[in-house]
Amino acid sequence: MIDFLQIADTVTQAVKHIPGDRNGDGYIGFGELLMTGGWIMIPLAIMLLLGVYFFAERSIAIRNASKIDPNFMNIIRDNITSGNISAARAFAKNTNNPVARIIDKGIQRIGKPIDSIEKSMDNVAVLEMYKMEKNLGFISIIAKAAPIFGFVGTLLGMMQLFSGITTSAEFTPSSIAGGIYTKIITSITGLLIGLAAYLSHSYLNTQIDKTAHKMEAAESDFLDILQEPTR
Repeated sequence: MIDFLQIADTVTQAVKHIPGDRNGDGYIGFGELLMTGGWIMIPLAIMLLLGVYFFAERSIAIRNASKIDPNFMNIIRDNITSGNISAARAFAKNTNNPVARIIDKGIQRIGKPIDSIEKSMDNVAVLEMYKMEKNLGFISIIAKAAPIFGFVGTLLGMMQLFSGITTSAEFTPSSIAGGIYTKIITSITGLLIGLAAYLSHSYLNTQIDKTAHKMEAAESDFLDILQEPTR
């Protein structure tokens, strides 16, 4: 006859020895799960925090840079066509975004050849692009480094596990499987951090491209304004 009480007791004892279950409640919490990864989780946690910080900082900066008044170029056009260059420059100078700084440089060069004006505006656009792309390199590094750190953590853990197996006869198939299970945590964590950093980098690049298109459109409109009287 099957002794169900004995089976239940066996299952209970097995559950209590789940790898990573530090408090013996038969359940691995999120904190316990991360702690099973060992010291390699510390640099991974630092990468995660840095990635969140750089993403938030760049996201705010790019969003502020992309805020452009729809009537900005209309006001510039009205002032320039009416000959009020000083008012046009004052308006551009008091507007804090990349488009306004590009237009301000163009207004300063009014009277010079169109090619010279365009080149000066292009130089400012390059500087503005550099400002928006600042710190994106760190997110790219995290996207590449985090998975590598995760794999290294898993490999080191596996080396320790198999080293213990060769020097001790106390290991059982279940304990070996549990050890492998806990060592894979670092690889999974590294991959997730790397994926999040990659997606963040792609998103920010997309936002920068949208702002760059606005800058190009404003520069083109400004050059058209300068050539209108000669048409």
